[in-house]
Amino acid sequence: MLLEPFTDPNLGELQSRVAMAAMTRGFCGPNHTATPQMATYYATRAANGVGLILTEGTIIHSSGDGYNNVPHIETKEQLDSWRCVTDAIHAERGKILCQLWHCGRISHADYTGGSAPLSSSSVPAAGINRQNNKPFGTPRVMTPLDIEEVVAQFVAAAQNAMAAGFDGVELHCGHGYLIDQFFDARVNDRTDDYGGSVRNRCRFGLEVVGRVIEALGSSAVMVRISPSREMGGLYDWPDLNEMLDYLMPAFRAAGLQMLDISCANADYLKTSGRIVRSIREAWPGFLMAGASLSQQQAEAEVGDGWLDMVSWGRAILANPDLPARFRSGAPLAEFSRDMLATLC
Repeated sequence: MLLEPFTDPNLGELQSRVAMAAMTRGFCGPNHTATPQMATYYATRAANGVGLILTEGTIIHSSGDGYNNVPHIETKEQLDSWRCVTDAIHAERGKILCQLWHCGRISHADYTGGSAPLSSSSVPAAGINRQNNKPFGTPRVMTPLDIEEVVAQFVAAAQNAMAAGFDGVELHCGHGYLIDQFFDARVNDRTDDYGGSVRNRCRFGLEVVGRVIEALGSSAVMVRISPSREMGGLYDWPDLNEMLDYLMPAFRAAGLQMLDISCANADYLKTSGRIVRSIREAWPGFLMAGASLSQQQAEAEVGDGWLDMVSWGRAILANPDLPARFRSGAPLAEFSRDMLATLC
């Protein structure tokens, strides 16, 4: 099943159930534009049978940046630059979603025009920002007006993505970035309607999801969450089960039909796979996950009905022809960090 074409009610005809996960690469052009080199990078995967491609995180607004040389989709110049990417993917019969990203506190004033980064609270991220080798900036607590503006920025970016020819968008609600900073009680210490209870901490993310679905339609919106991840030690949302029990029906009530469970650099059955098994009954819609599964493991996840698609990151960086290698039984090239130095 993994390598066979299939038709999804939202995404349409797909070449396979193999998906390319969103991976930050940092090779944008001037003014945070997409480039022909990026088009070739993504199209090579589509040409080799990858059914769905998620772009690298794409910043919705300059105030939400936090990384060196990452693409944006805020201005007309940025929007227009992405057309070479979407055209190249579609020429290879591929489908591509633009992952929409706001870094929140995972940033520094160096990346936000001199202003403090925004977050749910004033708690800075721990450690040193590898992007500029400085401590993460102390964030500014978002006011209700800030929240309204950021929701509007997500909507505008989503509309820009569709105008650029994308097949849809993925809202990045995981990995400790802005929306996850509202979800997570260890970060969110608010006492207003956006903090405290599970319902309140989910409010901002659900407002973003609902407004983007209103603008694009449910068939064009996917959400990425990462409720369990291994980053310097395994950890979950502190009230994991209560969060999931609330979020799954709330997502469905908002019209969401596609969900991506992402837990990078992790043991699948301890993180993504465990979450998939805990929510599958409550989430009958499209479900994607993965964490460097073998072909046999991926086939089992699809065949047993746990997943509709399986995503790979490092394996697809190292093997642009991953579906073909799976099909032929050829050995996979090993990922090395040297591969991150160029787009290939």
